[in-house]
Amino acid sequence: MADNTYSQQHDSEQIARLTQVFAKQKQHFCANPYPALETRLAALKKLKAAILANQEQLCQALSQDFGNRSFDESKMADIMPTVMGINYTIKHLAKWLKPAKRHVGILFQPASASVMYQPLGVVGIITPWNYPVFLSLGPLTTAIAAGNTAMIKMSEFTANTNEVIKQLLSEVFLDDEVAVVTGGASVAGYFSEQAFDHLLFTGSTNIGKKVMACAAKSLTPVTLELGGKSPTVIAPDFDIKTAVSRFLLGKTLNAGQTCVAPDYILCPKEKVTELAQALAKSFVRMYPSVAGNPDYTSIINSAQLQRLLNYIEDALAKGAKVEYLGKDSVQTCLDKGKLPLAVVTDTSDDMLLMQEEIFGPILPIIPYDDLDDAIAYVNARPRPLALYLCSYEEQSQRKVLEQTHAGGVCINDAAMHVAQDDLPFGGIGPSGMGQYHGHEGFLTFSKAKPIFKKGKLNTASNAFPPYGKLIHKLIYKLFLSK
Repeated sequence: MADNTYSQQHDSEQIARLTQVFAKQKQHFCANPYPALETRLAALKKLKAAILANQEQLCQALSQDFGNRSFDESKMADIMPTVMGINYTIKHLAKWLKPAKRHVGILFQPASASVMYQPLGVVGIITPWNYPVFLSLGPLTTAIAAGNTAMIKMSEFTANTNEVIKQLLSEVFLDDEVAVVTGGASVAGYFSEQAFDHLLFTGSTNIGKKVMACAAKSLTPVTLELGGKSPTVIAPDFDIKTAVSRFLLGKTLNAGQTCVAPDYILCPKEKVTELAQALAKSFVRMYPSVAGNPDYTSIINSAQLQRLLNYIEDALAKGAKVEYLGKDSVQTCLDKGKLPLAVVTDTSDDMLLMQEEIFGPILPIIPYDDLDDAIAYVNARPRPLALYLCSYEEQSQRKVLEQTHAGGVCINDAAMHVAQDDLPFGGIGPSGMGQYHGHEGFLTFSKAKPIFKKGKLNTASNAFPPYGKLIHKLIYKLFLSK
């Protein structure tokens, strides 16, 4: 399991380097304020080639950082969506860059109006440890597409992955175009205080508040991709076995260390026992063993593992029932830095795991009487990053969509909305602000600059003082009448 391997000296050196590189990127952008389409496409193609050439090294580094991480999970959830996002951006960038024509009212004719999408400048990207490839190079893709330079602060818990990403990016970009910064909390704090033209942070809600406070000192606009407790609602019409097959991968992928993982399940009360049994059977089919299984990812470090164990101990002390799934003993798994999926029933609101985002393989089941009760339960809590509904009934789908708020929704699936290139991704309220991915990412890292253009003829002179009959008898009658 990975812990912070960066020394105080390393952090001091990184802070000094950060200051120098930031100044270089500012200068570079001033000299290149609007990179040509061809320049942006060439950069994206080189980035894609570098990722593909280093994918095995990335998988190996990720597994080293986690203690064990499935190569397939790294390819499916980190590398593949990054490459797919680049492909999508390359295909659509020319269309995104075209100025958008806008309407001009008759009073202001003859003239034209349009919106030009201009790069912002230097973009800062703060990356978490759980998907360090996708959550660094994904935002970088849209930052480059929009014509910006970028600085990326990687997590202190993924030192091996950081080095591979740093190396592959250095093969494609100069430091004054794209640069990677590593280090601990002091580096992250200093990074957050820089006067970036936009700052994107992915991580916990508590750290997000600190990042936003730092960015406010320089009025840096921020996009916050946070987390929260994302519910899965199993509607009364839905078969339990089928429901498990729709959300279980989303929960067990990366051992639940995913911001959009189902955090808890809302289940019709008469089906709770059936759900627990179906979960146990499905989990064993997916993971015949946990401790020695290369397909089951470890918890990133000892601090995160202890946090999860504290949640379980707290729940047990307050009357919950906990069932660890799988055939291995819990201790054998813990010795390997792994935690088998723990299904929790008989929960109460005073339990830590019902108050905090779980971010690991613990799954509370909450019974409800009818769908309205489930909706009320969700709405009584902070708005989540994602909401998942298992239902084939159009009426139930519409009710949940219209009566709840969430950053994103999957119906009869879980987490897969994040991998859709043409869907925006972002939270709401405590789960984040702003959005990126695809076209929305391009817009986030661009200034939509309105342009109003007139030629030689200027009809506006008719509205100049001294105000006469024309404005009173014609213009006011045309535009201020009922």
